[in-house]
Amino acid sequence: MLDFPRWKVWLVWLLIVISCAYSIPSFFPKAQTATWPSFAQVRFNLGLDLAGGSHLMFEADTGDVAKQRLESMEDIVRTEMRRASPRIEIGDISSQGGQLSFMVRDASRVDAAVELMRAQTQGAGMTGQRDWDVSVVDATRIVLKPTQAGIAKSLDDAMATAREVVARRIDPDGTKEVTVVRQGSNRLVVQVPGVEDPGSLKELVGKTAKLDFKLVDLNANPNEVAQGRAPVGSQVLPQVGGGFIAVKRQVMVSGDQLIDATQTFDQQSNAAVVSIRFDSQGAKRFARVTQENVGKPFAMILDGMVLSAPNINEPILGGQAQISGNFTVESANALAIQLRSGKLPVALKVIEERTVSPELGADSIEKGAIAGIVATLAVIIFMIVTYVRFGIYTTAALVVNAFMILGVMAIFNATLTLPGIAGFVLTIGAAVDANVLINERIREEQRRGRHTLQAVEFGYKEASRAIFDANITNVISAAIMFTFGQGPVRGFAVVLTIGIITSVFTGVTFTRLLVAQYLKRNRPKELVI
Repeated sequence: MLDFPRWKVWLVWLLIVISCAYSIPSFFPKAQTATWPSFAQVRFNLGLDLAGGSHLMFEADTGDVAKQRLESMEDIVRTEMRRASPRIEIGDISSQGGQLSFMVRDASRVDAAVELMRAQTQGAGMTGQRDWDVSVVDATRIVLKPTQAGIAKSLDDAMATAREVVARRIDPDGTKEVTVVRQGSNRLVVQVPGVEDPGSLKELVGKTAKLDFKLVDLNANPNEVAQGRAPVGSQVLPQVGGGFIAVKRQVMVSGDQLIDATQTFDQQSNAAVVSIRFDSQGAKRFARVTQENVGKPFAMILDGMVLSAPNINEPILGGQAQISGNFTVESANALAIQLRSGKLPVALKVIEERTVSPELGADSIEKGAIAGIVATLAVIIFMIVTYVRFGIYTTAALVVNAFMILGVMAIFNATLTLPGIAGFVLTIGAAVDANVLINERIREEQRRGRHTLQAVEFGYKEASRAIFDANITNVISAAIMFTFGQGPVRGFAVVLTIGIITSVFTGVTFTRLLVAQYLKRNRPKELVI
């Protein structure tokens, strides 16, 4: 237990120096550290309650939910009619008046088509209603009309998904203490600490990031397209850079099948692009579509805007593609984040925004700092008076532990909130508790008549078991809080977890190193503890 090879001594000190060094930039203003090297600019963030930030309220477009339901049901109709045995031939599908209607060419197959469509409807929660009404008009025309209960359930599901997507976009690592909560049936409240200009935040959250790949309608009349008219089964969409283009309504490949999106550079033009990768099902579908449509233009559509419509020169079989559209590096990276986090199931618009002044948290910071300093000084005095030299070692471990916590938080770009300060103070107590166990165990071994080296070695060995067991249970509790909690609860869990790990390291390994070096250098016959 007291044997420290030279490499282990250097490793312990290296970890301490590095982690403590990363805490230093956080004590200086950002403007002052802007000229420092990039690796020396890492810092932990302050939460909304301490540093202020942005408060945004988004409202969902309920009409967008209804529109998406129509598009989704249209795809289901085509698929089910095609898969029927024998196949059910239908005419063009109309989506006028917020409902779907189509004609069954063979009147004898109307009942079969109705049964297939009714099988695709679902119960709308606990209302006892279905989400779609299926009826027959004029003997051969089937009409699918969304019910109010179905629309309400779809909106509720969309808002639940939107909350998760927004949280992933703003805080993909879950360390910035972003608060995203629902308000009412169609609103989201977003609070982001440290962001005083909500412009970039609105840009990141506000985009639906719905990516679709559709075939261009080559039979469309250019004059009619310019006037906003498209043939049946197609639609007119605006293009990046101006103009309009007619594309087929049917989605050939959906962005829902993406598994990754990253900002890269085009090998030929060196322009910023977004490289995307599909899952296995999406890759197969993308390969099949490109194989069957070689020589035809294939439109990449983002949020209803055609980014580009290049010709398919050859089948694309690798499940990978590039999205180009006059991107800057920043806009391409933002789009990649949006695509990785998933599309918003419903369009969101900002209806309220305000900036929370950092002065509001000044009083909290001051009182929190005072509480931490008083608690630390009280612990230091108690430990030195009680354990003398070993109390000094404990004090050194406490100071190192405090800087290591801040350094690790800076490395992970974590956020410190007022509850986080409480977690910080709590870890100081946990660190002291570990050293109290060790010191009391050494006393006990001395009373049993063991020699100095044996007393210290057995003291650390026996106490370490209880220390590790106790802290493992604390880490489990913190992990549960981080998984199921949000906002300040997560902040408390993050600081507590980091503090537990560093306190075990400083309280056991670091103090053991100091004690071992003292015993090796002075070889005392008895310990004053």
